[in-house]
Amino acid sequence: MALFHKAFPIFWMLLEGVLAGPWSAWMPSEISAFEGTCVVIPCRFSYPDELRPSAVHGIWYFNSPYPKNYPPVVYKSRTNIVHESYMGRTRLLGDLIFRNCTLQISRLSPELTGKYYFRGDLGGYNQYTYPEHSNLKIINKPTIVTPQEVVEGSEVEVSCVVPDNCPEMKPIVSWMNHDDLAENSVYGQVKENGSTWALVSMLKFLPSRENNGREVGCKVTYANTTFEFDGFTTLDIKYMPRITQVNSSVEVIQGTDVVLVCSVDSNPMAVISWLREEDVLHEDVGGNLTLHLDNITYLEDGIYTCVAENIHGKENHSLALAVMYAPWKPVVNVSVVAVEGEPVSILCSSQSNPEPTITIYKDKKAVTMGVYQNQVTLEFASVSHEDDGEYCCIAENQFGQRSTAFNLTVEFPPIILQESKCTAARDTVQCICAAKSNPESVITFELPTRNVTVNETDREFVYSQKNGYTITSILTLRGEVDSQLYIVCSARNLYGTKNQQLQFHHSNSLMWAKVGPVGAVVAFAILIAVVCYVSQTRKKKNMNESSSFMQTENPPVVFSGDYRTPGNLEKSEYGRDKRLLTKDLGIDYANIDFTKLSTKDSYTLTEELAEYAEIRVK
Repeated sequence: MALFHKAFPIFWMLLEGVLAGPWSAWMPSEISAFEGTCVVIPCRFSYPDELRPSAVHGIWYFNSPYPKNYPPVVYKSRTNIVHESYMGRTRLLGDLIFRNCTLQISRLSPELTGKYYFRGDLGGYNQYTYPEHSNLKIINKPTIVTPQEVVEGSEVEVSCVVPDNCPEMKPIVSWMNHDDLAENSVYGQVKENGSTWALVSMLKFLPSRENNGREVGCKVTYANTTFEFDGFTTLDIKYMPRITQVNSSVEVIQGTDVVLVCSVDSNPMAVISWLREEDVLHEDVGGNLTLHLDNITYLEDGIYTCVAENIHGKENHSLALAVMYAPWKPVVNVSVVAVEGEPVSILCSSQSNPEPTITIYKDKKAVTMGVYQNQVTLEFASVSHEDDGEYCCIAENQFGQRSTAFNLTVEFPPIILQESKCTAARDTVQCICAAKSNPESVITFELPTRNVTVNETDREFVYSQKNGYTITSILTLRGEVDSQLYIVCSARNLYGTKNQQLQFHHSNSLMWAKVGPVGAVVAFAILIAVVCYVSQTRKKKNMNESSSFMQTENPPVVFSGDYRTPGNLEKSEYGRDKRLLTKDLGIDYANIDFTKLSTKDSYTLTEELAEYAEIRVK
């Protein structure tokens, strides 16, 4: 067995006599052994060369180098007198003549732990206790040595160090609880350090986070003995964070409370952070982190990320938090005023989650729709007056519905409506001119044959009323109308003028139209029969009475003077002589000649006007 020698200078000292040379010794400062086993303390000493002792003796003391203190004697070469604790336990392996003071101690027990000093005795005054000493430690478990840091994925070597300082007893080392360590292997070697020896068994493996906190041990036994010593160590494996639990993507309704939990496995502890997009919402060091979101709104919709980081790495996990809510009140870009014929585009938009169905209605009828869209566009390549009106944009999803009304105003030139006409009664001509336009029209009536133009400012003849975009003017004429009379309705606004000659309709014609051709024939026959009967009766009753009937070829039309139009009847916008529009005539009498056919002229007042007569019965 090799010994490690450490030089130590010794000054000349006078110890129970004057010594003539250097006194020094070499032995391990620390040495250990298992309880119950043995230990060999290697020792070498020297003395001055000028000394030529015939015999050399030695003494080993326990815990004190000074004989005056009467320290326990461990071993004494002159006699077998030793302290009772060492009786039968010690023997000198070295030869003092060759300056070898190696000592063996057997059956070690805990009370033998301490410092051991050697004293050389060369006879006479040449005795010297060497200050160098060896500190014996009695142990009952092996020493397990692990690296300062064990990192996941990097090969590691764990050592089991067993003292091997007794040639008579060789230790046997085995590992425990290591079989499922990744890529594990075991090998051993003997190491010498400071004149002491140790058997070192090494366990190599590839650590993983699953091995963190595991106890790994080694066991020491000796052949032909019952001695067994074991030791354990807990693996402290460092590894980057791993997120073990986190919420999955979730849909929540606006106004509810949300709790997001992130649990992390890491060594050492990780810094855990909750982020929304790039903003840090909450951060702490530990194994888990909880984020509370109370009364959540659509503003908190987005991507949330849990980030865990320590010195060995970083991991993150993201989730989508979708906040569901009903549509907002739709927004319409403008209330449009357009000119007929122009292209028009109206945008209606809303926001919701999920995306809404947006529908634009007019008169409760859908005109356009967008499904799962935030906006729809109502487009007219060429807008017409029929598109004018109130519209409603409705946005809806399963969480609610909102609506917004808007107007599309179309400006267009006048349109004269079908109800525009003239109606001739027995004593009145009434002309209606109805025009639709935006902006509203100015309506005038023109009588070209009389060189007269009349509008609503002349309230004696014209009455006007408005209903929406439609303005209706009524012209009332009283008096004789010549056969050449015709009336033109003119409607005008800033986009144009529309002229239309009004058709004449007779009140009797309307009556005959209701009765029908068969009914008209029957009624006409009854009328003839009644007239004939009355005529015959009168002839029988008064044969001498003469009848005075006057017949005219073109009887005048009588217009009643009792009819009055609303408004100021005396004012005329154009200041024309009212006699151009009215002509009062007396009533004449004529004989009835039923053989004459009635004449129809669209410009006369009634169907029977050409054969008008009054029957007077006396």
